[in-house]
Amino acid sequence: MLIDTHCHLDFAEFDAERDDLVARAHAAGVSQMVTISTRVKKLDTLVALTERYPSVFCSVGTHPNNANEELDVSADDLVRLAESHDKIVAIGEAGLDYFYDTQTPQDQKTGLSRHIEAARRTGLPLVIHSRSADDDMMAILRDETGKGAFPFILHCFSAGQALADTGVELGGYVSFSGILTFPKSEELRAIAATVPVDRLLVETDAPYLAPKRWRGKRNEPSYVVNTAEVLADVKGVSVEEMARITTENAFRCFSKMTRV
Repeated sequence: MLIDTHCHLDFAEFDAERDDLVARAHAAGVSQMVTISTRVKKLDTLVALTERYPSVFCSVGTHPNNANEELDVSADDLVRLAESHDKIVAIGEAGLDYFYDTQTPQDQKTGLSRHIEAARRTGLPLVIHSRSADDDMMAILRDETGKGAFPFILHCFSAGQALADTGVELGGYVSFSGILTFPKSEELRAIAATVPVDRLLVETDAPYLAPKRWRGKRNEPSYVVNTAEVLADVKGVSVEEMARITTENAFRCFSKMTRV
């Protein structure tokens, strides 16, 4: 049993075969999936997917690359929406992306602070997107935790050791995607080896970043199996044990998510 803790099932890439995609995930042993919000204004679409598929849950939030589109969304709005449906189990994804220069750092930080407040108030994990922004992200996490702890996930982790260490120190989870399986990801695998087993999660970020076994193809939740295999090898445990570990971690982290 595995859980894909981060995918985007609402994206158009899946429109033609969403039923088959969910069925393939189940057949591969991926029992549950969390489809992650990139725009609050599209929440109804995500909720509809969770109602169509019992094994699918969702989040509510604004991706940092869309930050300026939803600066009118307050922490109160996020809290209200998060509490509006049983299958909304997380806040985000929000964060900082300095790789793609599409939004100002200030707009991204404004959005991130509101999402952090919503995570603190609801107790739901904040799904954090951090790319080429390690120093600012570490500073924000430390400062905000000082105001009151909040649950969070460093999603699709591909940053440096210092950010991973900071995340773990502050009580967060570190989620690895197909990037972990790439031949040139030796440094990332070395970082994964240092993360305590009770803070590990696996994800696809589908339709992006298909793992090595399917490199070059559109990603999908069933492919999280390959990431779990590589993570198991990194940690020196069986694939079955890694599946057990990451599944238990997922239910602890996404505390509102029920077992299907």
